[in-house]
Parts: sequence; C-alpha cells; structure tokens
Amino acid sequence: MNWGNKLLLTFVVFGAGMTFLVYRSVKTNYELVDKEYYKSELAYQQVIDGSNRANALSETTLTQDSNGIILQLPAEMKNKKVSGTIHFYCAYDEKLDKRVELTPSADGQQVFAPGVLQAGTYTVKINWQSEGTGYYTEKNLIIP
Repeated sequence: MNWGNKLLLTFVVFGAGMTFLVYRSVKTNYELVDKEYYKSELAYQQVIDGSNRANALSETTLTQDSNGIILQLPAEMKNKKVSGTIHFYCAYDEKLDKRVELTPSADGQQVFAPGVLQAGTYTVKINWQSEGTGYYTEKNLIIP
C-alpha cells in the first residue's frame, strides 16, 4: 500500500468517526434537573437550613425488603404531626421520577409497596415539616 492510499484511508476513517460522533451528539437527550431551575435555586437557602436541622437529629433511614421500601424518620419525629413530600428523583430518566406525600405512622415510618418504583438509581429527597420547623434530607436508593 503506498502513502497515497494510507492518507486516503486515514481521511475516510477520520470522516466516518466524526460523522458517528455528530450523529450520537444529536441523538443525546439532555434533561434539566428541574424545569424551574432558577426559581428553585433562589429558594435553596431553605434546603440548606433544613439539611442542617435534619443533620442535628438522629438518622433518617431508607431500606428495602420484601414488603417494599421503608422510610424511617428520626426518632425525634415519633408521635409528632409530620407532613411533607418525598421526591424519588432519577437523574437519567425524568419519566421515572415520582413525588409522594409524606404520611408517616405514629412511629415515624412510611412503607411504599414493592411496585411503586421501576428499577433504577434514585436520589430520594425528603422534605418535611413538624411543629412549624422544616427539615430536608437526601438518600440514595437503588432498585434492582
């Protein structure tokens, strides 16, 4: 093979590679973290304050078993009126996201049925209020 054919082959491979990369970049789905990103960013100080208050409490746990997903609020929340939301956030597919009202039992536990979430990796954002004070925590959850 002479040098002219090698040069032509190099240009063809380079062109095919560039064409493939352009095709892949056009087909990539770029989803925003939040539709109202800038609006929610302005209220982010409330998240920071809620996280600090939640860190001062005992651990919030999120476990899986055959009954489903079990959320256990800190022991300090037992026998208190608690309200709030739970956001199951899937970073790579907005269609898998779920928002659920927080309605814990008297012992601060809430159980989600096994089929509530599809398989995936979630960041669980728990935002709750008790006695006029707001709390916020995040947990990671992997559904096989």
